[in-house]
Amino acid sequence: MKPFRSILAIALLAALPASVCYAQSSPKASTSPATTKSPAAAATSTSPATAKSPATTASSPATTTATSPAATSSTSSSRTDLYHVHFAHAAPGKTNALVDSLKAPDPTAPMPGHTIILRHQTGDSWDFVAIEHLGPKVTLDAARPAPPPADRDASDWHTDTYVTGPAWADFAKAMGINEGAGKSAIYIVSVYRAIPGQREQLDALLSTTSAGDPAAGNVVLQHLEGASWTFLGISRYATWEDFVKSESNSIAEQAKNSGDWAKVRDYSSYHTDTLADRISP
Repeated sequence: MKPFRSILAIALLAALPASVCYAQSSPKASTSPATTKSPAAAATSTSPATAKSPATTASSPATTTATSPAATSSTSSSRTDLYHVHFAHAAPGKTNALVDSLKAPDPTAPMPGHTIILRHQTGDSWDFVAIEHLGPKVTLDAARPAPPPADRDASDWHTDTYVTGPAWADFAKAMGINEGAGKSAIYIVSVYRAIPGQREQLDALLSTTSAGDPAAGNVVLQHLEGASWTFLGISRYATWEDFVKSESNSIAEQAKNSGDWAKVRDYSSYHTDTLADRISP
């Protein structure tokens, strides 16, 4: 799918990798960027936590188990696994402490090492998003220890959402996690809230790759429990040149009154797009 961002994206052709400004846009294959300064999710907690795995052993006297739901369409059939999405905003003067907290391995993680952390560059109001793979099933333990005060106080707000997505191997490939030069990639992180009755249409639109799209990878994750958005889309571009090419193509399509810019607005009541880079792994 082709996002619409401002004509300023073309200026990047002359000065890469200069800072980027872009307006709302429709999704790219599995995602669509557009810059709207609103929180990554409406369900915001004022008592921040780290992106450590929420899964623990079943020894707690009160536990809750979440399982990836059965697929109901060809699009959702590939969403076999659960993921934990943690958007966080650093408290003043605590950015480095928050980064250290997010990167610290969690000894209770059900899938050790299966996490990606992206850092905000321009767009929405969050500073970091950590996406952790949990496998097909996860158990929440009410007796799980609270995070250390230093970790807790490193952010002034955060949101936590469980989503369904592809197997880790497919997710890691789309995100370039196993590529040596992957950290130089550009990521567009987008959240969408579907209009009632238009969920399947929005899902199909976000999950369709446009012809000639230079994105190196795309993923669409579907809300299960948590924040107020329905889908989280991430597009990866291997180079700034590829990103600018995508933006230029999108602007050209809109000049012809074609492309997906208007379509995403037919199916979603809200979305934000954020340009980010990867800090882990």
